[in-house]
Amino acid sequence: MIVKNPKFEISAVSKKQYPKGDLPEIVLVGKSNVGKSSFVNTMINRKSLARTSNVPGKTRQINFYNIDEKFYFVDLPGYGFSKMSKTEKVISGKYIEEYLEEGKNISLIVFLLDIRHKPTEDDMLMYDYILRSNLPFIVVTNKADKIAITKVSGEVERIKETLGISYSTILPFSAERKIYTEAVWKEIENFIPNNE
Repeated sequence: MIVKNPKFEISAVSKKQYPKGDLPEIVLVGKSNVGKSSFVNTMINRKSLARTSNVPGKTRQINFYNIDEKFYFVDLPGYGFSKMSKTEKVISGKYIEEYLEEGKNISLIVFLLDIRHKPTEDDMLMYDYILRSNLPFIVVTNKADKIAITKVSGEVERIKETLGISYSTILPFSAERKIYTEAVWKEIENFIPNNE
């Protein structure tokens, strides 16, 4: 997909702040340092529309990025960041849950994992939550540039086995090298109605 005019629209912490209308929403979930913002920037071929940080846990709100008035990338706050206070964890958990349960336009969940590591306990909890939501999802294993290209397919298979995935799509990705972008777009485009 060629993206021409992406824009940051709003950061939300409650449903009254969600964008109005019925554009489909492609939702990004993953732990704090897995690279969700970098994923957005790579997919839309921009350097800094989605703000990235070297400090995990920076994203504390739900960020909506309008992609050419066709759909939204929705970046949820990352989980598993230990320096968040207990109150912040409860609050952010509450509005993430509210969004996933009550968001009317969710078309697809993109579950990002770090290809270098076995899924954590938090990852497994999120995966279980996604399964119970009955929403369509794909798994994207980011940071594939950090391992030898000959090991990528093996690591993808290892994560697939750990999660017990038998039917859903799982793809490698690299925000740095951009070599897997086309395959991920191909999957996402299946969930954008009237995509031209």
